[in-house]
Amino acid sequence: MIVVKTGGSRGINLDYVLEDLARQREPLVLVHGASDELNQISELLGNPPRMVTSPSGYTSRYTDAETLDIFNMVYCGKVNTRIVEKLQFLGVNAVGLSGVDGRLLEGRRKPTLRIVEEGKKKVLRDDYTGRVEKANGALLFTLLDNGYFPVISPPAISYGGEAINVDGDRAAAVIANAVSADRLIILSNTPGFLEDVDEEGSLIPRLVRDEIDGAIDIHAKGRMKKKLLGAKEALDLGVGTVILGDGRVPHPIASALRGEGTVITK
Repeated sequence: MIVVKTGGSRGINLDYVLEDLARQREPLVLVHGASDELNQISELLGNPPRMVTSPSGYTSRYTDAETLDIFNMVYCGKVNTRIVEKLQFLGVNAVGLSGVDGRLLEGRRKPTLRIVEEGKKKVLRDDYTGRVEKANGALLFTLLDNGYFPVISPPAISYGGEAINVDGDRAAAVIANAVSADRLIILSNTPGFLEDVDEEGSLIPRLVRDEIDGAIDIHAKGRMKKKLLGAKEALDLGVGTVILGDGRVPHPIASALRGEGTVITK
């Protein structure tokens, strides 16, 4: 079993990803993002994205109630439907789900969000974000066993019944555990994890689990921090291998399975 997480950043070639998915013969689950599309539509709707940074250096999207509505519209509506449409065209019997459906992704809403802004520590209390703690594996196996291909997007559902924005890479790690996946592929708009974010030739081809924290502190920038954190969580949950692959190139999944990108093991 393989779980594939494709990001939604600018530069990722979604057609390449979906065409390669359609060629695979192993059972698969797809988790997707839509960050660039969300940024564009948020701007058009007069609610530009606000990115905030935690005291530990992790970047996330500030998600108030209005932002959450736009998030759901883009992720669960436009992008998820377009992916399912494309896969159906390619002969894959895809079914689109958000993490809210059937409590597919479940977790705790953060009561407060601590951030650093302009050098000052602040606390946000009207934020709808959280962290996925469990996935509904029974629902996913029901779909897989009956010939359906799950296409999953955030948000998740909180224990209190609220939709919450969650990190897709970390959600993919929990899903991989729930379906007993032996491999998790995380595709982004880089060749993998780079020692120097501005130099694509600085790819780090191999990491082991105990090197991840140091890699986050020394080399990781921006979203890559959470991708490495998701990789670490997946390994801790029992996934055998996590591969950070390039979602811009033809055959990105096949390339990752050949070991191209950054291969992370226990």
